[in-house]
Amino acid sequence: MAKNIWEARLDIEPHEHKPVELTLDRCIKCNICVTACPVMPVTDLFPGPKYEGPQAGRFRHDEQPSPDHSVDYCNGCRVCNMVCPTGVRIAEINGRARAHIVQSGQTSLRRKLRNNLIARPEMMGRFGQPVAPLANWLLHSGFGRFFAKQLFEIAPGASLPKFSGERFRQWAKQRPNPLQSSRKVVYFHGCSTEYFEARVGKAAVQVLEANGFEVLIPPQNCCGLPLLSNGEFEAAQAYHESNIRHLIEYVKQGYVIVGTSTSCTLTLKEEAPELLSYYTDEAQLLAANTYDIHEFLLYLLEAGQLKTEGLKPIPLRLAYHPPCQYRAHRLGRPSLEIMDLIPELTIIESQAPCCGVGGTYGYKAEKHEISMAVGRPLFDFIQQVNGPLAVCDSETCRWHIAGATGTPFIHPIELLAAAYGYEVEGPLKDVIGILGY
Repeated sequence: MAKNIWEARLDIEPHEHKPVELTLDRCIKCNICVTACPVMPVTDLFPGPKYEGPQAGRFRHDEQPSPDHSVDYCNGCRVCNMVCPTGVRIAEINGRARAHIVQSGQTSLRRKLRNNLIARPEMMGRFGQPVAPLANWLLHSGFGRFFAKQLFEIAPGASLPKFSGERFRQWAKQRPNPLQSSRKVVYFHGCSTEYFEARVGKAAVQVLEANGFEVLIPPQNCCGLPLLSNGEFEAAQAYHESNIRHLIEYVKQGYVIVGTSTSCTLTLKEEAPELLSYYTDEAQLLAANTYDIHEFLLYLLEAGQLKTEGLKPIPLRLAYHPPCQYRAHRLGRPSLEIMDLIPELTIIESQAPCCGVGGTYGYKAEKHEISMAVGRPLFDFIQQVNGPLAVCDSETCRWHIAGATGTPFIHPIELLAAAYGYEVEGPLKDVIGILGY
């Protein structure tokens, strides 16, 4: 580890990685993954992670890459990976099998078009955000939903996001007096912050600047995870390579990458390299220097370098769901530890394994009801806590749970920005207004 957490680790020794399919030989048939899987109990269409992962994987080969198309009903939550006692990469084995289905042309034209559309949030954002009111009406009106179902098989009840009235990068470029400092970090904002939730990026910049960091926001593009999840590996690799080109020179200059989207940071760290078998020296260097924002803040706290004095109290009792892709980082609960610093804030952690959305999984008409059934225990928990809003690190999870429960959701970084005294936006602003500050 570098002397300071904001200094990139350049002493990484790249090493050879083997395809994830080779981990199937570690399977001891204990069935722990089967009992933990949130999808298998709610549908007969998915026979379970052990069958689709290590067992079916033994029969896949170039001529018959996927003997069972039910692998497409895995939602990629990675719960199976987290509970496997021997380290079988079940979710990644399933993801690569799904890619074989797509590459071999076994997906209907309409579904392939649908999957390619919803897997490109950057493209949708570039077209939709400049005309946000019209685009939001088309996406959320009964008229728009009817045609989305008929043309693309997008579920009418899917909790699609709303385009923001401004782009995050535009705000960052135009705001007055950004902090100039010798301590610098690179912010990877992701598509959700750029086009749908600019307020999350603003809060992240404010928190980092409050701790003395100049925030660099270089060119970047979609992390590629939606494409990976839909089996479009060639397009996803192009995105990943582009991000490496955009970001690697900053790492080589000694800066680390910090992100607020748990799925984006997991993709840069792990998912893209593993699913694509993409382990160039630069890819591994980028992965070693990418941090979730609360992972980064926790390192600062442990080093005695996080500003903790003078935090404003936030007297709220809120539900918090740590999303699957956050738990897949295997970091513990950094967000909980940081939120615990805020006076008078009570956080009740969800024990539900998955919200069900699986990125774009819950948007698909044939899978939406499955995603809702998977998320039901979590939805019940949110309603039992009955807070004025709730907290989650993942954007697609926030949108899905909010749509299912009617409870507004925020990113945990917004709470810390408010505790530092910054003016906040969105649902938290409404609640803080009620509190009188």
